[in-house]
Amino acid sequence: MSESTRGSSSGWAVGVVVPACNEESSVEACLDSILESLSTSSLVCASWVVVAADSCRDRTVDIARSRLSGRGTVVECYAESPGVARRLGAEAVLQHFANYPLERVWIANTDADSYPAKDWIHQQLSLAEQGYGAVAGIVRVESIGTLRPETIHTVLDDYVFHSDGTHPHVHGANLGFRGDAYLDAGGWSNLRLAEDHCLWSRVRAKGWRIASSIGSVVTTSGRLIGRAKGGFADNLRQKVERLYA
Repeated sequence: MSESTRGSSSGWAVGVVVPACNEESSVEACLDSILESLSTSSLVCASWVVVAADSCRDRTVDIARSRLSGRGTVVECYAESPGVARRLGAEAVLQHFANYPLERVWIANTDADSYPAKDWIHQQLSLAEQGYGAVAGIVRVESIGTLRPETIHTVLDDYVFHSDGTHPHVHGANLGFRGDAYLDAGGWSNLRLAEDHCLWSRVRAKGWRIASSIGSVVTTSGRLIGRAKGGFADNLRQKVERLYA
């Protein structure tokens, strides 16, 4: 993943944006999975990981800086807004890859409590190579507190996959955008909730080809108390509560 191929059309310059708010317990493992995914794709010619640390009061920033060590950076803000953090992270990626053509820059997005699959980047770039400007993947939850595996399956049984390998879901923890598509749609909005759906809808409205693929997989936290009110954790908790009602 040397940057000696700067500006080349033979590979992709990939930036991964990771918003984080007090994620000292998970950010290192998250970054490890991202770095592994970047290293295993033959379609990557250069990479850069940006942790957007928003209002962190723990060791998230120090851990992230130590783990990235020349392979990315940490930007700090105090917005308490996933949308703002993601936007700042994407701006840092685009600045880092300013000498690359936008149509060969890919901005992948996940969360600091999540762990992309080994082929996560390759799956997204394979679709980018087919002309897609944006990719929405799926999330998996492997544990929810002390719930047994069969109970977790019941909680998540309404998570739909289609037989053709597509799905209807949009998660900030598993999205990717081509640089030109991202900018054309206006980038991340300064939203505290549903910033992922907002950007996805604008990319689609602009006429870019979009792909919703079950091949792009991220394992995410099964915690029931999340950072964003009304987000994935709240939805998960409501499902658990209904199960035991």
